[in-house]
Amino acid sequence: APAMTETPDRPSPGLSLGEKPPRVPAAIEGALAAALMAALAAITFGNVLVRYLTNRSFAFTEEYSVALMVVLTLVGAASAFATDRHIRMTFFVEKLSRPLQRRIEFLVLGLSLLLFALVTWYGARLAWDEYRFEVLSPGLGVPQWIYTIALPACAALICLRIIGRTLRVARAPRG
Repeated sequence: APAMTETPDRPSPGLSLGEKPPRVPAAIEGALAAALMAALAAITFGNVLVRYLTNRSFAFTEEYSVALMVVLTLVGAASAFATDRHIRMTFFVEKLSRPLQRRIEFLVLGLSLLLFALVTWYGARLAWDEYRFEVLSPGLGVPQWIYTIALPACAALICLRIIGRTLRVARAPRG
């Protein structure tokens, strides 16, 4: 059976474990990623335009751009887990029996969930400490927690996507 994200022109890079597509469409992350890319393009274009016309630079754009790129990366990771397109090496796993493939997939998903749960926990603690100690960003002097809060929020989104994928694989027909 083809994998859930497979189309005739684009085969799925993931394992074909027979799970159904996600209930919450990954197009949500796609739309958010598009909005983030548009914001990055607008900020960068504005900086280039101002630099060209006035020979000055908007120094603040780098700080915003870096923060947006981090969020974009994490949103992309959430989408990748939702659609079974996360980075992995399947050369050997694809040669194993389907029951063993499922076990390995559960192990990978469990370890990924552990990793992103830790990122959520420690990211939230970091954001709280930055809020509590009134840490300011080095470039603009805005509260640093405004940028940092995106880390645990996106990591929690990734955790939800991993849990969803785990449930879909568990409910998929065996064999």
